[in-house]
Amino acid sequence: MRKRLMRCAFIMALLYGNVASAQFIDTTAQRVKTPLKIPYKQIGTIKPRSTKQIEASRITIGCETLDRDFADFNAYKDYLPPLGIKKIRLQSGWAKTEKQKGVYDWKWLDSIIDFAVANKIVPWLEISYGNPLYEGGGGTGLLNSMMTTEEGYAAWDRYVAAIVNHYKGWINEWEIWNEPDHPLQNNLPETVAKLNLRTATVIKAIQPEAKIAGLAFASHSDTKYFDQFLKVIADSAKMNLFTWFTYHSYAMRPEDSYREKGVPALQKVLAGYTDKVAMRQGENGAPSTYIPSYALDKYYWTEYTQAKYDMRRVLGDLGRDIETDIFTIIDIRYAGKEPVMNNKGLIESDITLIAIRPKVAYYGLQNIAAIFDSKLNLNPAFGYTTASKESMSVFGYTQDGTKKQVVTVWLDGKIPSNAFTTTPTDIMLQNVQFTQPVYVDLLTGHVYDIPAGAWSKQGNHYTFKNIPLYDSPVLIAEKSLVIKNKIVARG
Repeated sequence: MRKRLMRCAFIMALLYGNVASAQFIDTTAQRVKTPLKIPYKQIGTIKPRSTKQIEASRITIGCETLDRDFADFNAYKDYLPPLGIKKIRLQSGWAKTEKQKGVYDWKWLDSIIDFAVANKIVPWLEISYGNPLYEGGGGTGLLNSMMTTEEGYAAWDRYVAAIVNHYKGWINEWEIWNEPDHPLQNNLPETVAKLNLRTATVIKAIQPEAKIAGLAFASHSDTKYFDQFLKVIADSAKMNLFTWFTYHSYAMRPEDSYREKGVPALQKVLAGYTDKVAMRQGENGAPSTYIPSYALDKYYWTEYTQAKYDMRRVLGDLGRDIETDIFTIIDIRYAGKEPVMNNKGLIESDITLIAIRPKVAYYGLQNIAAIFDSKLNLNPAFGYTTASKESMSVFGYTQDGTKKQVVTVWLDGKIPSNAFTTTPTDIMLQNVQFTQPVYVDLLTGHVYDIPAGAWSKQGNHYTFKNIPLYDSPVLIAEKSLVIKNKIVARG
């Protein structure tokens, strides 16, 4: 490991030196333009908060594929602090780091970790993919890349020990191998479980306080595979090595992940083995245009539908007390005979890997990050009723200390659309408290006064009349929560 003083000096330089800012972030009150019409008086716009202004949150933004040079961290890094999302997911790149047997060159990854730490961003590092340098050492990409020989596994163990020793002062969250159950692979759940066990054992021997996410499951519904995986872990009596098991829940309508045979089924399987390990959503996000392959392909996505999808995904997870990740920060160029773009980024890119500009989804997630920090937690007593026949997602939150309230609500019955027509809806919110409720559209960030005649209270039950709802999340929030916390810029 490099000397701590050298790393500290570098971080101080990043903190106080002249670090270039992202060039094309729109900071005006009209940074997102939509046809949305709200019949209330606008009183402000959400003011973004940087990662240095937020203590902690449960949202991650993906910074994957840097291990294979499918994206360029230096091209987009300055967009991360203003986004306000406190965690980034990285992939370690064994083959990129060990190009000569026994020699580990961490420089490429050091610069990324240093930037994150300097900007109060928490990196969690996935140790993933093989190394053809060794006989049976596996491949460098997603498909069929696991080790196949004792020599390969022994080299893997050494690599894991080396990377944990190198970063244990800076990284406390690890993930083991990406999507080993992918349908185009041939990895048995027992094989994957054994890899998870040996890797977690090495990590914990060096860093006992480390938090480890196992499996990185490509599916959110294959309960048989998950059960077989967990049985090996449980039979080893080493379930305590893990803090989470992660899954990737791609579904065209994001809320379909929560159907009975989706994430709840995985949680039920896990509960049969332990109540000490949680499920964590480790990768999910929509493209901003039509893509011919990869997750959520062959659909005519736009920047509007991408933003609505990503926001519904994040708030659907948080509303179910699940840590969540958005894939990904920037469009990714996959290598091959001809480059192929996966346009799931919050930032537009092209085959040259440059950062062109933030998309609409960047601003939507920036608005969410400004409000949904670790001090805003689910209200366990919250409930709601409505006579509307529209399917909707509704969740209540309370701010620690102040006890001020926020409610998220959106129409969830369909795949996100490009329409901005609202449906006036009556809704009663139970076990909440408001003094001056305001309406917040999270896509534009606009904040509106709710007229006195549009709401009433009876005890701790509040009825809102004709609240304009659509297929993107809005808030009913205590005005002083957003104003006094300087989340809203007036005008």
